[in-house]
Amino acid sequence: MGRNLYCERVPLRALAECFGTPLYVYSQSTLERHYQSLDTALRSLDHLICYAVKANSNLAVLRTFANLGSGFDIVSHGELRRVLAAGGDPTKCVFAGVGKTEEEIKFALQKNIYCFNVESEPELERINRIAARLKQAAPVAIRVNPNVEAHTHAKITTGTYENKFGIAMDHVLAVYEKATRLRHIRVRGLQMHIGSQITSEKPFVNAVKRMLPLARVLKDRHHIEFFSVGGGIGIVYDPALESGRPQWWRSKQAKGVITADSYARALLPLLEPLGLRMVLEPGRFLVGNAGVLITRVQYIKQTANKRFVIVDAAMNDLIRPAFYDAYHEIVPLSYRPGSWFTADVVGPVCESGDYFAKQRRLPPVKEGDYLALMSAGAYGSVMASNYNSRAFPPEIMVRGRNSSIVRDRQPIDELWQHEHMAAWQND
Repeated sequence: MGRNLYCERVPLRALAECFGTPLYVYSQSTLERHYQSLDTALRSLDHLICYAVKANSNLAVLRTFANLGSGFDIVSHGELRRVLAAGGDPTKCVFAGVGKTEEEIKFALQKNIYCFNVESEPELERINRIAARLKQAAPVAIRVNPNVEAHTHAKITTGTYENKFGIAMDHVLAVYEKATRLRHIRVRGLQMHIGSQITSEKPFVNAVKRMLPLARVLKDRHHIEFFSVGGGIGIVYDPALESGRPQWWRSKQAKGVITADSYARALLPLLEPLGLRMVLEPGRFLVGNAGVLITRVQYIKQTANKRFVIVDAAMNDLIRPAFYDAYHEIVPLSYRPGSWFTADVVGPVCESGDYFAKQRRLPPVKEGDYLALMSAGAYGSVMASNYNSRAFPPEIMVRGRNSSIVRDRQPIDELWQHEHMAAWQND
């Protein structure tokens, strides 16, 4: 395929010219491969993979996982409705989050979800009250905060006592005892989650080892059925360069990167003797490297101090660099020989934080060229906004030689469709 960038068998340039930019593109085969690799690696243990919908909630993405038999990790009423709209099975859904409303709990119970991951005692009491009104027994797992440092970004760490999530280890047994005394609560499992974008097996191993004694006690005393180890498996965003040539021109697997197999090898010896079902909630690991954001160069601006590559995508389309200082590899859709240069890659939004890269070494690009922001399948479109009255980009799913639009570009006049003048302004 020469030096042109493809998604499966479809040239990305053809999609950009057809649908315009900015544009999200996802590979269905990559989604399927990532799910199946994890499912296969864990085959020796009874397990349930619950895809974390917050990573990418497009209906076509959800349908892909539903067709593979996936469960879903949801954090809102809206996400549960999305799963249902995509054909997902609510009895394979776990409901996480620290602020579940009465309406959300009621709807989830009516849909017979697999389990609530309970984050506090007041939440446990609320679930019991609502289940009583519905004359049901609500299935719950208590989310335990194991106080394990995941060594990831501060804004995506969830497993220490400085975070808002879960219940402290030294108090959790008392909460389980309380749960068993509530008539409309069914204690079903144990849950933890230590953070996101974790690229080493060690934090997972440390957290599971810390939780195992508790899991054994709960199995014997309260007959729990599963142990959820949460999500957080990381992906490669910043591949090493080899002889000045970027990762996307070579197929060699990056060394030292967590994989489905290495994750399973690390955790299964700990979990198999426990005799409980394993539940896990991966998001980014399944979708992150299955998507790109395509953008087009508008201007090359040279100042006295630096060069700027100004593109038509912005922080409202992909906020991760502005929000987390996150790295995304930037790749031209068509590669040409020439001198590399250093530049900031920035968007058109009126914020100094609207950038995708600072002082990045880039291959030769010029005005009108298309670029791909790689590994944009997770926390891209789902975190988009209409800031600066910019419309949401379309989303495309590719399978083999076929492509299909799975979200239309938002019409500009839809931005104010639900806004109104004040009553007195119509006089």
